[in-house]
Amino acid sequence: MGRIFNFSAGPAILPEPVLAQASDAVREFAGSGMSLLEMSHRDKRYDAIHEQVRAGVVETLGLSTSEYDCLFMGGGASTQFSLVPMNLLTPGHSGAYVDGGEWGAKAIETARFHGDVDVIGSSKVDNHSRLPVIGAVPSNAGYVHLTTNNTIEGTQMSNVPTFDVPLVGDLSSDIFGRVREHAHFDLMYAGAQKNAGPAGVTLVVIRKSLLAQCNSLPPMFSYRVQADKHSVYNTPPVFPIYVVGLVLEWIAAEGGMPAVAARNERKAALIYKAIENNAPIFSAAVPDAADRSLMNITFRLASKELETEFLAEAKANGMDGLPGHRNVGGCRASIYNAFPEAGCKALADLISDFAVRKG
Repeated sequence: MGRIFNFSAGPAILPEPVLAQASDAVREFAGSGMSLLEMSHRDKRYDAIHEQVRAGVVETLGLSTSEYDCLFMGGGASTQFSLVPMNLLTPGHSGAYVDGGEWGAKAIETARFHGDVDVIGSSKVDNHSRLPVIGAVPSNAGYVHLTTNNTIEGTQMSNVPTFDVPLVGDLSSDIFGRVREHAHFDLMYAGAQKNAGPAGVTLVVIRKSLLAQCNSLPPMFSYRVQADKHSVYNTPPVFPIYVVGLVLEWIAAEGGMPAVAARNERKAALIYKAIENNAPIFSAAVPDAADRSLMNITFRLASKELETEFLAEAKANGMDGLPGHRNVGGCRASIYNAFPEAGCKALADLISDFAVRKG
């Protein structure tokens, strides 16, 4: 069976050259006579990769390794909902959070287990169909937390604001996918499985000067300890880290993040144009084009019956993963960095053809 067009929101599609190289490493790695899955994280052959990927994550974001460090951690982005306040929230201070969607709301809910939280912007009243307006930051805020791309609702920030306190960003679903001022962030984290690699490793990119301000914690929870130990305090997720490195090499071969971002814009434009040109059968879930995500395109059909029929046709045509998140319904096309432009055209053509037949 040939490759289908996988529109899944995550774990998501990986570049085919990466899959080929990763498959080889599963069988035997670097002439070692063993699989990378069997290799010690203390082996010098793996250690060289580990350090290369740590630097590569920072540099691909357009940042300097003299100013930023990359940590490899477990537990997905959801664990960072706790680790951020555990490391950064000090007595007498609050965390200032922006609620732009379900994942931002979960970050807020989790942070409240660890201290005071102020919500400085929310789009909940509009069912998160737009980006929230960010209000004033309280004088006692220890940091500001926001989510750059809302995977479920289909909104995305193009510009990164600045604040007088450290800025923390959840970049899980658009890391390496959009050119922006990453230097505005003091801490970024991302579960790798949407845009950077397979599930199993979480990337944490932190400004080195912020490490000194982190609270003292048990080693596995401490950014400071993980940075000091280069993320090998315990056994790191070796294979996912290796695959992240392959993804970084693929990004470089494609022309770097600017080239990948430009292609992402073209891909998204194909689908959004088809949706807009085929109203009222189709409609975008995010009305304002400026708020729409390049990564997760959310849309609806004129009726539930039409939606069911459209999704069945899409699947019959080799397009999988298009149903919307269970909490919001509708349809969602996740077109991360590795998703091919041909798949976006195929979906756009199906939208147009379906609308003609049902209009």
